[in-house]
Amino acid sequence: MTSTVLVVTALEDLTADRVIEALNEREVPVVRVDPADIGPNLSFGFRIGPGIPVWGGRLRTSSRDLEVRGVRAVYYRRPTPYTAPFQHLPQQQREFAVAEARHGLGGVLNALPGALYVNHPYAVARADFKPAQLQKFVELGLRVPPTLITNEVEAAREFTAEHGRVVYKTFRGLPHSEDGHTGAIWTQRVGPDTFDDTLAMTAHLFQAEIPKSGDVRITMVGSRVFAQRITAPDGALDWRRGDWDELSHSPIAVPSAIEAGLHRYLDSFGLVFGCFDFALTGEGDDPGHWWAIECNPNGQWGWLPDSADIAEAFADILSLEVRKEKAGHGDSSRS
Repeated sequence: MTSTVLVVTALEDLTADRVIEALNEREVPVVRVDPADIGPNLSFGFRIGPGIPVWGGRLRTSSRDLEVRGVRAVYYRRPTPYTAPFQHLPQQQREFAVAEARHGLGGVLNALPGALYVNHPYAVARADFKPAQLQKFVELGLRVPPTLITNEVEAAREFTAEHGRVVYKTFRGLPHSEDGHTGAIWTQRVGPDTFDDTLAMTAHLFQAEIPKSGDVRITMVGSRVFAQRITAPDGALDWRRGDWDELSHSPIAVPSAIEAGLHRYLDSFGLVFGCFDFALTGEGDDPGHWWAIECNPNGQWGWLPDSADIAEAFADILSLEVRKEKAGHGDSSRS
């Protein structure tokens, strides 16, 4: 039984492509699977019971055949939603098929014993809420902008009166429209005159604007830390809004107190990897200049100038369990 790294993601995923390429260069067996391919292009048969203490069986794609007990590490990226293959069904049948696929196939793929998950989808789900992120930053001694979450007009007006310059941010990205197009709502300044009764319809996140000198994206993979200072040519409030090719990137040293806090952050959520965004109010040598904004537990990093090094860090940590197995230190209960 071959020790293997399983990559769970959609067919088109340039970030996963980089990691797979790095694993191939190490001659580490790797299988790529998109659970939404369930059907003729993805079949499986898993068993457990007397004499079979852990889930075992074959997972077959159009090009690969995998024994799931051989999976030593899982890179869980961005698979296609389970809803995709069932869109043609009536609503009741569609919802039933989606739930069965998620709990059956997904249930096994999310419970492979002894496998290292980067990151486990359950850990990603726990860490994906901004209120929990901000609270954890504060618990760990990191600075966060004064923040209000509300659906009350008066609360929003009082907050802006208290802090002056205030920005609005979304909790999640903008969903796809009915015609399949996507868009974005960027961080934007707001004032008391922009608030009306429609605020009551849902939750809103407001923060005091930080007079920042720049932004920092920190990508952490296990013990490895990669940090880039990002400067937009027009000093944009949200650097994601403009042409990414025009952004200026430069490596930046992360103060030891900040780095230690981020390692504790990952540990607290059971994460191996995370992308952290910070706002700077100085040159970055003083930890007091660093303001924690958010952590994406499944963030993008393929566009960064040090992406090749980040891909190598992923390959290192994913192939570690395979190397242990080859050295004779694997979990014998899984063979």
